[in-house]
Order: sequence, then C-alpha cells, then structure tokens
Amino acid sequence: MENVNQTMVRTFILQGLSNAPELRIVFFLMFLLMYMITLSGNLLLITVVALNRRLQTPMYFFLSNLSMIDMCFSSTVVPKILSNTISKDKSISFVGCATQVYFHLTLGGSECLLLAVMAYDRYTAICNPLHYRAIMDWRLCIGLVTGCWIMSFIVSFILTFLTFQLPYCKSNLISHFFCEMPSLFRLSCQDISLNELAEYISVAIVVLGSFLLILLSYLCIFITVLKIRTNKERQKVFSTCGSHILVVSLYYGTIMFMHLHPRSASSAEQDRVVTILYTVVTPMVNPIIYSVRNKDIKEAIRKEVNNEAQL
Repeated sequence: MENVNQTMVRTFILQGLSNAPELRIVFFLMFLLMYMITLSGNLLLITVVALNRRLQTPMYFFLSNLSMIDMCFSSTVVPKILSNTISKDKSISFVGCATQVYFHLTLGGSECLLLAVMAYDRYTAICNPLHYRAIMDWRLCIGLVTGCWIMSFIVSFILTFLTFQLPYCKSNLISHFFCEMPSLFRLSCQDISLNELAEYISVAIVVLGSFLLILLSYLCIFITVLKIRTNKERQKVFSTCGSHILVVSLYYGTIMFMHLHPRSASSAEQDRVVTILYTVVTPMVNPIIYSVRNKDIKEAIRKEVNNEAQL
C-alpha cells in the first residue's frame, strides 16, 4: 500500500465488500432489500405502538425506542455501502469518517443499554407484578431511556476523540466497508495501546455491564418462574421474554466477538462478516422477531391492516 504522510490524510478510501464487478449488483440489491425491510419493519412497529392504546405500556415504549435505534443504526452504515458498491469513488472525508464512527458507537451503545433496561422491565413485571405500575412509571421510563443516550454520547465522544487524534501515516485505505475503530487502528503508525485500553474499558462498562444486568434479571426471572406450579403459567411468563432473549443473543454474541477477541487473531474478512451481522442483519430481524412472537403486536398489526382495507 502507498505510504501516506500523516499531514496528507484528509480522506480515507473504503475497500468495500468486494472488488469483483459481477458481485457489485448482487451486493447492492441484497443490501438495498435488507435496508428497506429494516426501515419498513421498524417504522411499522413504531407506528403500531403509537396508534394502539393497548400498547401504551413501558415494554412497548422501550420496544419503540429500540426500533428507532435500529433504523438509525443501520442508516449509519448501509447507505454508504450502497453508494460505494455502485460508485467508483469510495472515498470518505476525515470529518465524515469521524462522524460515522461517533454515531455508530453511540447507537450501538444505546442499544446495549436499552436491552438491559428492557430486561429490567421484564424482571419488574414478573418478579414484582403488584408493584409494577408504581415502579415503572413514565418518569422512570423516560429517565432510563435518556440515561442510555447520555451515557452512550459521552463514551462515544471519548473513543472517537482518541481515535482521530492518532496519526494515520501507514495508509489511507480502510480494509472495511465503513469507518470502524479496529480498521482505523491498523492504519496508525503510533502506539495504539491507550486506544485499545479505552475500547476494552468502554466495552466492559457498556456491553459487559449491560449483559451482566440482563443475566441477573433473567436469573431472578428464572427463580420466580420455578415457583410457578402450572406449566401453562410458566409458558405464559416465558413467552413475554422469548423475543428479548433472541435479540440479546444475536446482538451481544456478535458485538462481544467483534470488540473483545484479540486483534492478532482477527482478519479483515472476518471483521466484515461479523460487522454485517450486528449492523445490518440484527436491525432487520429485530422487528420480525418481536412481531412473530408477540401476540399483542400481531393483533395490533392485523387491526391496522383491516382498518386500512376498509378505507
């Protein structure tokens, strides 16, 4: 790769998904379809929750916020993938790259924290049903969501600031389809120990911290469910948690692998595949999982469809 002086790096070049011309149209159509499903599915979920009074509860309030995050999260990556796939110009400005990193980290962190909040909501509903409405009032719900955003904004700003203080003098070619910290670290000719330490600490606080809260919540739920005598009641309780468990498993599994495995054991190709899973696939399947497995959501969607048909 061509050596680039630190002072000359004002733009980066994204390698993209593939250099094979015959695959570009395939990738473009595939990611366009996935992006359209992501936007339409999450927007439908938000609309249904907003229009249906039965769904004006903390659980669906958090679910609407998750759908909003998923739409924005996917939008930080997919439009750039689409433009780079069909365009010869694969460049991204220094500021544009920093902006993409910042919002990608912010939205990813917000999703981690919100999934933990949703687990706490399920814990409160199942383990303290008589006090649920008193505990999960709207003031607390809004405060929890706001706290998720504020914490993510702060952590993302620190990581983005440290990342773009590095001198990028090895090359300006990013071996990825969007700007991400691990790919940028490979371009720096400076010691990145501080950056990696900051990344690991942030992941430990936001990702692992949230994951531990989720595990603790479900441990308490599991203990409570064991005390229920009838299998029918147990299944009913678990049915309210099944969708959340699936989403948590898919999202946390990929994001932990991406940020916690040793850099020496990773490859650019491996990173791209894992990144696609949690930035493109997960935001697309989340509303599908919640719609298919949630009776209230299915009934609300069916009602809205019938109303539109009658009009």
